[in-house]
Amino acid sequence: MVKGKTNKIVHSVRYLAMEILTAIETEGAYSNILLNATIEKEGLDAKDAGLLTTIVYGVTQRKLTLDYGLSPFIRAPKKLENWVLNLLRLSVYQMQYLDKVPDHAVLYDAVEIAKKKGHVGIAKLVNGILRNVQRKGLQDWNEITDPKKRISIGASVPEWLVKKFSKELGVEKAERLFFSLLEAPYVSVRVQNTEKLTSIMEELRDEGKNVVPSPLSPVGLRILSGKVTDSPLFINGEITIQDESSQLVALLGHLKATNTVLDACAAPGGKTVHMASFLDEGVVHALDIHDHKIHLIAQNADRMKVSNRVKTHLLDAKDVQTVFPEKSFDTIFVDAPCSGLGLMRRKPEIKYGVTNAAIKALHSEQMAILNAVTPLLKDNGRLVYSTCTLAPEENQGTIAAYLEEHPEMLKQTIDFNQVKIPETIGIEEGMLQIFPDDFGTDGFFICTMEKKTK
Repeated sequence: MVKGKTNKIVHSVRYLAMEILTAIETEGAYSNILLNATIEKEGLDAKDAGLLTTIVYGVTQRKLTLDYGLSPFIRAPKKLENWVLNLLRLSVYQMQYLDKVPDHAVLYDAVEIAKKKGHVGIAKLVNGILRNVQRKGLQDWNEITDPKKRISIGASVPEWLVKKFSKELGVEKAERLFFSLLEAPYVSVRVQNTEKLTSIMEELRDEGKNVVPSPLSPVGLRILSGKVTDSPLFINGEITIQDESSQLVALLGHLKATNTVLDACAAPGGKTVHMASFLDEGVVHALDIHDHKIHLIAQNADRMKVSNRVKTHLLDAKDVQTVFPEKSFDTIFVDAPCSGLGLMRRKPEIKYGVTNAAIKALHSEQMAILNAVTPLLKDNGRLVYSTCTLAPEENQGTIAAYLEEHPEMLKQTIDFNQVKIPETIGIEEGMLQIFPDDFGTDGFFICTMEKKTK
């Protein structure tokens, strides 16, 4: 009987959450990949999968807040093994933020997990800390007087990032930005045939999904509730999951039906298939350096019924000149490798791992790719540079450095009537920057340039 209980606990949602959180922190694992793999391996039903996802994302999003709240109850936090700290975090997260989860269930599982993973002594320690928290409540971050530290702890963002963005954007904007990351991300879809936008929205509603038009993308819908991947519209390639800010990239390419297009950093192919949807006789050459990601691009193109307009290449974008001759492309898209700071709501572990050194290294990589692809652009051709980061060094800084090296390239203004995007979007000198708090989307940067005829 006891043995059966012990074996059962290792398959419980809370045990699995502890293991995932520990792997994210100690091994650099990605939350979304590990979650999907665990849900499939354990065969979790929808309810348990939902709770596991909520706990993992919730604890990761609020890690600094939880650690601050717990700090008066832990005498020597650095001596605790990582899994014990994550067990405490996930337990108090449920007690503090999940109304439908009873404290007694959280406490019982925490003690059983501590016994199984550790020993009776650790179980007593965990039980004592959690019961203390239950009686006294967590230390309140709202009482922190230093504004930047309060934002850091309250929004659970490293203080150096708060200082960086407070300096660049102002404290009020930085505060709105970072606290917005605690809101749950929307699932959004792009409609392949925009003439059917309204009818597809109605079809999704008929399927029982809560759907509204995107406030940002003229080709997007926001799914407020309901699973979209089981819809015939998704299966048949009439819609695809893509963040609303990302949907603007292909639109700003102003593609024509006969264009030859280079998508220099294409995986997993969401933007690639959008580019291909504008083409008839034209083709998109999609590059990536990983074979399995090339497979994802091909899968996407096949489902969206544009595979005849997409050619994949296992190729580093910096080596494009070894394959393609000069002036091969009407339009080139560089969705550059970046720090991913615009994705902090969807992938909260990003905010704890990024460093200033990494941002500077990525700027160099971005410049190398842009320099490599430029000779391949035809005269009067368009270059669209985009990232999913908020760091100016990777966005405005990269563009400024690139234009200084390439006087033949000119920034293009954005025609709101042609693209039909909200005029409230922040655009400075033809560079579009979307912050996560602006529309509740991923953060994104886009700049379009044209090669002038010599």
